[in-house]
Amino acid sequence: MVSTQYGLIRTIQVRNENVPGVLGALATAIGQVEANIGNIVTVHITQNHVIRDIDVVVRDEQHLQDVLDELNSLDDVEVLEARDEVLGLHRGGKIEMVSRHPVDSIATLRKVYTPGVADVCLRIADAPELARLYTTINRTVAIVTDGSAVLGLGDIGLAPSMPVMEGKAALLHQFVGISGVPLLIDASTIDEFVDAVARVAPTFGGIHIEDVAAPDCFEIVDKLRARLHQPVMQDDQDGTAAVVLGAVLAAGKATNMPLRQQTIGQIGLGAAGQAIADLLMHTTGNPVLGADLSGESLERHRSHGGVPSDIAEIMAKSTLVIATTGVKDLIKPEMVRDGQIILALSNPDSEIEPQVALARGARLAADGRSVNNVLGYPGIWSGALRSRATEINREMLVAAGQVLAEMAPSGELMPNPLDLEVHRRVAYDVAKAAVATGVGVEIGVEELEAWAGGQPRLR
Repeated sequence: MVSTQYGLIRTIQVRNENVPGVLGALATAIGQVEANIGNIVTVHITQNHVIRDIDVVVRDEQHLQDVLDELNSLDDVEVLEARDEVLGLHRGGKIEMVSRHPVDSIATLRKVYTPGVADVCLRIADAPELARLYTTINRTVAIVTDGSAVLGLGDIGLAPSMPVMEGKAALLHQFVGISGVPLLIDASTIDEFVDAVARVAPTFGGIHIEDVAAPDCFEIVDKLRARLHQPVMQDDQDGTAAVVLGAVLAAGKATNMPLRQQTIGQIGLGAAGQAIADLLMHTTGNPVLGADLSGESLERHRSHGGVPSDIAEIMAKSTLVIATTGVKDLIKPEMVRDGQIILALSNPDSEIEPQVALARGARLAADGRSVNNVLGYPGIWSGALRSRATEINREMLVAAGQVLAEMAPSGELMPNPLDLEVHRRVAYDVAKAAVATGVGVEIGVEELEAWAGGQPRLR
């Protein structure tokens, strides 16, 4: 089977005769060289010709050339150009800081800045809690990294990690109206990292740790939580665990295999893997089999209540297999057993492709493109900030996972990440869980119900 693990998105513009069947021939040609088709946009149409932009998803530049060669071989089709619109979207960065109020008159200037702003400063000095009302602090989250574990790419450094941090910030604003501010921390030790974050923490309502390698990430999060008064979330741990829990609950519903009756195996016990195992053990009360090359990771898993194992045993015994190793094709097709649920979640390349697992008898299979953190962290942060939570605890993560499972369409493991209702529901249930567990402030019934029926924006 040809690999379907794709890493590039390109836009091909073609001109063809305006006759029935040509678009179908174009799609067939692209499929024949094992590329995937994304959006198709009609750019211009005349009586004789049609110009279209076709997004194709390919493995690499050579695969793209194969697509172009196939299209050029068609009669009455002309390839006009192939564009890299991904780079275009990132040019100049994806986020910016803008004023919420246009300063278009002297009167507004005096209210926004001097002399009017002095009165606001003095009010906050007298009653510091007013900062929540009169500043952006409670609507802003720091997105912090040292660039040591970016996606599945590894320790690529600070500047190369910035596009991911910007993406997190863009989605926070788009889905829940929170401002995310990327911070690249140049630190040589754990304590230097913690000190740097702690010094700027008063600027933010929460601290979002992103793409920090294990085992340092565990100690960093623990130290920041002990030192700070606002919630700290390690997205690779907490966000991933909540979303995976949602997928696992949805899978159990789809297969009539309740979660508590599953034998669960976790391959990879880094930041994401151990957090997933911990949340599943918390939810089910059952131990999770865990495999990792690191003896330290295996011992940590044991200390958390898990059972150290290896890949062979997990694939032989588990009804539900989760993999977060970052190792492409780690799970061999012959390891898959009939009826297993397999979530191979490493990005950009999974441990086994869903199509391969399904062909070998898996009942359900998914990768990190569908089971993705974007479904979790925006709503979790919105709920935490709305309820003025002092921490993000496991009950809040479980609440998020349960919402995702409930909202997953029939036959799917996850809902649509572009559905704002999903993020609103996650935020609402996370806020309720925060209040119920004593880490959040009780929200008035009218405010809570109004929020439940409206948009999830912190305004």
